[in-house]
Amino acid sequence: MPMKTFLFAAFLLIAVGLVNQSAYRVVETEKAILLEFGNLIDAEIQPGLHFKLPVAQEVKKFDARVLTLDSQGETYYTLEKKPLIVDSFVKWRVADIERFYTGTSFDERRAQRLLQERVNEGLRNQISRREMYEVISGQRDELMSELRKDLDAVMRESVGVEVVDVRVKKIDLPPEVSTTVYERMNSEREIEARQYRAEGQEQALAIRAKADRDAVVIEAEAYRESEQLRGDGDAKAAEIYASAFNQDPEFYGFYRSINAYGEVFKDKSDLLVLDPDSDFFKYLESGKAK
Repeated sequence: MPMKTFLFAAFLLIAVGLVNQSAYRVVETEKAILLEFGNLIDAEIQPGLHFKLPVAQEVKKFDARVLTLDSQGETYYTLEKKPLIVDSFVKWRVADIERFYTGTSFDERRAQRLLQERVNEGLRNQISRREMYEVISGQRDELMSELRKDLDAVMRESVGVEVVDVRVKKIDLPPEVSTTVYERMNSEREIEARQYRAEGQEQALAIRAKADRDAVVIEAEAYRESEQLRGDGDAKAAEIYASAFNQDPEFYGFYRSINAYGEVFKDKSDLLVLDPDSDFFKYLESGKAK
């Protein structure tokens, strides 16, 4: 190979290497800083293609999107000294890139470790000021809101991190406490169930007693009404009989006597001893009755 061609190829390789060492690209999802001999000289690098001095200058990049720190469950104690295992997560992102570099050197694991320590401290302080009921349901939203504000202020000041949100995924009791709590809950529910059953039986007895009383009252009223109707009917019948008797007393007497004869002599074995001149037989004697 001629010396001239060799020199051109060597120059070309050196040029390509210098270009690779001096050119860099920042995308929209990244934050970048420019260092010169380890000193920060530019913390406001915009997305796009940029150039730097080879060897002397260095570019560091970090993810600018919202990141998630999924914490492990930790044990905290409430105001009444009851232990709770709280499993939480944090949404965070870099807000001040210069402070973030100073505080973490763009080491994500270090940033997460610092954030985890602050989260544990914040949860410990917030939970220790509240009772178990308030932590579990009563004031959980208020607790998370206060924790996020306090944590955001501390992390912005120390390492330039913005805390977007803090949430509790799960709250459990320690295994050694769960059994006792469940047994107590079962006992309380059993007592409550017995109370409900007793109240139900009491109401059932009251309903049955009222039904029996209403049945007696209804039956008595029905009997009274039937007797009243029967009395009215008898009175009406007597009135009709009296009216009929007054219209033709002789026929009414004859009719009564004929019915009496039928009742007296319906059996051949019956024996009746009477005076032949008695009024009972006056309609059997010819010519005496009209």
